[in-house]
Amino acid sequence: MKYIVILGDGMADWPIESLGNRTPLEAAHKPNIDNLSKKSVLGMVRTVPHNMPAGSDVANLSVFGFNPEIYYTGRSPLEAISMGIKLSDDDTALRCNLVTLSDDKDYEIKRMLDYSAGEITSEEAAILIKDIARVLNTEEISFYPGVSYRHCMIWNKGPLDISLTPPHDISGRTITDHLPRGPKSEVALELMKKSAEILKNHPVNLDRISRGLNPANSIWLWGQGKKPAIPLFIEKYGLCGSVVSAVDLVKGIGIAAGMKAVRVEGATGNIHTNFKGKAEAALQELRNGKDFVYIHIEAPDECGHQGLVEEKIRSIELIDEKVLGTLLDGLEGLDDYRIMILPDHPTPISIRTHCKDPVPFMIYDSRNSDIINNDAIYTENYCQQTGYFIEKGYTLMDKFLQLEQEK
Repeated sequence: MKYIVILGDGMADWPIESLGNRTPLEAAHKPNIDNLSKKSVLGMVRTVPHNMPAGSDVANLSVFGFNPEIYYTGRSPLEAISMGIKLSDDDTALRCNLVTLSDDKDYEIKRMLDYSAGEITSEEAAILIKDIARVLNTEEISFYPGVSYRHCMIWNKGPLDISLTPPHDISGRTITDHLPRGPKSEVALELMKKSAEILKNHPVNLDRISRGLNPANSIWLWGQGKKPAIPLFIEKYGLCGSVVSAVDLVKGIGIAAGMKAVRVEGATGNIHTNFKGKAEAALQELRNGKDFVYIHIEAPDECGHQGLVEEKIRSIELIDEKVLGTLLDGLEGLDDYRIMILPDHPTPISIRTHCKDPVPFMIYDSRNSDIINNDAIYTENYCQQTGYFIEKGYTLMDKFLQLEQEK
């Protein structure tokens, strides 16, 4: 038996007036998903506990089968693991976004124009982070380049209880009330201010401006945490797994759980990613003997954060066509298999950030050729109407891997 999770990050949404009060999942043309849904178990699952933030870190830990109330130690340490950074027990890891702030003279009154600096390329970003590191690295502070706008700062003996705000939560807003607060916050703020001076007239940014692109004119620190201690997936479930993702956070969870992180050429973490390449990489992992593959697609979440309705719909359609379609073709002739499709959390277009609402899931077993419900479709509304609800999201993986016990 082979097991495949297709995780459409932020794919769930709320009804949108311009879509006739439909969600992007309802508006998308997704024949592969909807055809499978008629033979699948559908329901809703709470991936984010009531007392925890609605982050992809918390939600993906749940989907992987790990209770975030036990194993969550912060977002950035998971990303650092994926980047090959060795963390000591004294280290605090922080996410370091490259962002676009407004041109206001005083840093404290600038606005957050773009949390992704125009989805800056990894190549451009590496140059910027290298130059920031050259100036700002100390015995305690170190900067490391990642993918696109997502980077890492390691702060030896750095504070864990400093108050930091995710930049995608304040898109278009003044940053005044969202600057670092608490222990050693003045150090974090000074690093952000100094980065703005370094980046202001940087050749990379001047070139981006000349091409009509947003400059990466500041770093933004958030997502702090300590070295995690996640159980090995193979010890918990007896399955050998791989993770396919462009995002260091998700790769980091997989690596921490003892999985192989697969690199896919052209995987970008946005709608321009190599959808088909991810599915082909997953198939190759299964052919090479892996039992389990976790395919993560960031595109719907990015579109939600940017308020791009049509692009979010298109990203779902590409998941259906290029990911699931490729998998279904490639799985013919292999072992029996199960596929689970779900988002980690909603990223509603109307608020352009995450929320804690439960998310729709579907589980298909290739051994079941019978139609369970010919009217079934994979949407938030239909999955809610089934009445099947899983309160503790981390238990969903058990149900997926032992579906025959659920029937």
